[in-house]
Amino acid sequence: MPPRTTKESSAPSTMKELKDTLWKAADKLRGSMDASQYKDVILGLVFLKYVSDAYAERRASIHDELAAAGMDEDQISQLINDPEEYHGYGVFVVPPTARWDYLAEHGKGLAAAERGGPKTVGQLVDDAMDLVMGANASLAGTLPRIFNRDNVDQRRLGELLDLFNSARFSRQGDARARDLLGEVYEYFLEKFARAEGKRGGEFYTPASVVKVLVSVLEPTHGRVYDPCCGSGGMFVQTERFIDEHDGDPTDVHVYGQELNERTWKMAKMNLAIHGIDNKGLHTRWGDTFTRDYHADVQMDFVMANPPFNIKDWHRIEKDPRWVYGVPPAGNANYAWIQHILAKLAPGGRAGVVMANGSMSTNSGGEGEIRARIVEADLVACMVALPTQLFRSTGIPVCLWFFAKDKTADGQGSTDRTGQVLFIDARELGFMVDRAERSLAPEDIARIADTYHAWRGKPSAVEKGLSYADVPGFCASVPLADIKAADYALTPGRYVGAPDAEDDGEPIDDKIQRLTKELLHQFDESARLEGAVRRALSRLT
Repeated sequence: MPPRTTKESSAPSTMKELKDTLWKAADKLRGSMDASQYKDVILGLVFLKYVSDAYAERRASIHDELAAAGMDEDQISQLINDPEEYHGYGVFVVPPTARWDYLAEHGKGLAAAERGGPKTVGQLVDDAMDLVMGANASLAGTLPRIFNRDNVDQRRLGELLDLFNSARFSRQGDARARDLLGEVYEYFLEKFARAEGKRGGEFYTPASVVKVLVSVLEPTHGRVYDPCCGSGGMFVQTERFIDEHDGDPTDVHVYGQELNERTWKMAKMNLAIHGIDNKGLHTRWGDTFTRDYHADVQMDFVMANPPFNIKDWHRIEKDPRWVYGVPPAGNANYAWIQHILAKLAPGGRAGVVMANGSMSTNSGGEGEIRARIVEADLVACMVALPTQLFRSTGIPVCLWFFAKDKTADGQGSTDRTGQVLFIDARELGFMVDRAERSLAPEDIARIADTYHAWRGKPSAVEKGLSYADVPGFCASVPLADIKAADYALTPGRYVGAPDAEDDGEPIDDKIQRLTKELLHQFDESARLEGAVRRALSRLT
């Protein structure tokens, strides 16, 4: 029997079509494994399809370039496999039997004689993952090898290859292709996070929350660090921010650490898909408290969404990171905060997602730690967020922003030494569905613009923005007032109530009108009560 031919790949015409096509692929395995397992299978295939398509297009470009230079086919064949011709363009090398056209052709065990016997489609894909990791040192130990297991339906896996074959992922011929696949990957991460519920929060931070962190901090240069990086969303949004503001991505170097092996692998793939150098994620996963892989590196920006209120963590009382006090054994919140502060370079800035309790707790010495951090003038801004942003937890959350230097300098023209900006954003956002809220672009811009205006940053000056307290939303508060409030950092305590809207009606007229309306309602209530009593009397 001749080998079956593959369908010619064609790009879906819209992003929705692309997402729908790939989510159908995920559904094909949903019945045979749980959410965490099929997540790894699908994301692994998406990555393999992407690197294969990008390699094929780069290979075609090299051929055309060499042919245009007057080389014949023999000369071209000697040069076209040079790894530097791929790695130098941000493209991974994909050996022949790992390429998608090979997998699609042989995926159902057809034409297997030349391999010395039939292989399952899962074996073919596992072998392809090994080959790609072997050809690209930066991917070593990253890609999943889980496709030939008993719980993976091989027939459905073969159907997945067919379905994926109808979508083309590349970036050589389409300037937006990398962004498209990156968006698909993030879409899948979000969908899988929802499917996995609480565990999904371990690898995924809602995009709108990440955008607030990035928009406030504006990380356009230097070292960007996430000590619990999950699937790498902070880094991806940083790259997108740089692109949107015409920055140079080579000016930013990312550093991260992740405890969970599978999540670490997702982060490596996510960064690779977005063209972000992932060497800063270290060569393996690991606990930040047990061993800080970047202990000797100071960071310009830190962004993190640590696990909330974790009780079982590696605590060493004499750890040099506990500058402001030893965190309690039963809660790691202030361990994360102090680790992040220890990582900041002079002039560095940080944004951290925390449970609301961190703003006012006094248990286990946490109140004293918070007081020392405030007195050290490291807290720049506190943001109270609306509820239901995290599908994985019902705990209300807030954002802490730190700054090593609040004087007037290149980061802002306004000296904010000895002050903290409080923003109460609990009324912002919209409901995506009955269980989840998201922040709209204008909500994110309002928070970021308020902070930038407060600091007198160039981005605010360009927009003509100036800062003023807004009752019910924001207030700039001196440290003395925070000390008087026992160092509580809850924004609602400081921003006050919003001003009542003035509808232009004189107060005396309004009281007279409302009194008349209320008396009318009393009369109507009495009339209805009498009617009901008469109706009941006729029934007895």
